[in-house]
Amino acid sequence: MLMPRQPVPALRVPTIAHGNFELAADAPQAFSLVVFYRGLHCPICAKYLIELGTYAEEFAARGVAAIAVSADGEERARLMADKIKASELRIGYALALASASQWGLFISAGHGRTSIGIEEPALFSEPGVFLVRPDGTLYYGSWQTMPFARPHFDELLAAIDFAVAKDYPARGEYDGAL
Repeated sequence: MLMPRQPVPALRVPTIAHGNFELAADAPQAFSLVVFYRGLHCPICAKYLIELGTYAEEFAARGVAAIAVSADGEERARLMADKIKASELRIGYALALASASQWGLFISAGHGRTSIGIEEPALFSEPGVFLVRPDGTLYYGSWQTMPFARPHFDELLAAIDFAVAKDYPARGEYDGAL
């Protein structure tokens, strides 16, 4: 289980238009925002990534470097990038499911074609949203078992503003006896 204030697992993936991504080398001013999404087959993911794209400049202005990552191969990732039309957003692909599991993401088995007629992969990860400090430690994490009810980016921006202004510590770090 990932713990706040502790190092996150390594994350290395190719991206559609921004070269290879390595979280350890990202070096944002405030945070890396890692948004794991289910893949091209998920219409909710496309809507969520479109929303993320609309906030890209606001995240960047706050020193937050965003990337969206899935286990999809390059072709499906390109189709998603074309669908969401957010050229400034880094789209990572080929996430190994073993890596997804290290991040604590839930893994689902495919069940055929989705409501938009795209075949689900045999296995894929469910969504997760993470803020990682420049030192590679977890600040915020959200894991989901379903594609529904994800964190809102406007609320995340407000939380980042508060956290930076107040030097608010990562919470949920206690792992002692209860």
